[in-house]
Amino acid sequence: MVGRLQLTLALLKPDVTRVPHVVQAIRNKIIQEEFIVVRHKEVRLQREKTEEFYKEHRGKFFYNRLVTFMASGPTQALILAHEDAIRHWRTLMGPTKVYKTKYEAPDTLRGLYGLTDTRNSTHGSG
Repeated sequence: MVGRLQLTLALLKPDVTRVPHVVQAIRNKIIQEEFIVVRHKEVRLQREKTEEFYKEHRGKFFYNRLVTFMASGPTQALILAHEDAIRHWRTLMGPTKVYKTKYEAPDTLRGLYGLTDTRNSTHGSG
């Protein structure tokens, strides 16, 4: 019997959204991990909306870089369902710090596709 499903927001950041075969590889991995894609939409985040979305980071050294990057191109937004969606998506993404991820979790999405701590391929809500 399937347990109660939880929803989470998953974003594929502009660095990977610009590369169609990477988007497809990530989507394939999402399906392999038995997520249900409830909704999927490509969006272009305006700077003001991005500032609001990341307001918890306002005042941190990376805030402007993150907001500028997220508003720089299209983003894939997905609503994912799974029994433990938030934890499972975070595990699939891997650690935020890409240099650490490349060594400690190289098979995660950030380990495979992340470039920097900002351009780290994915975002997950909690």
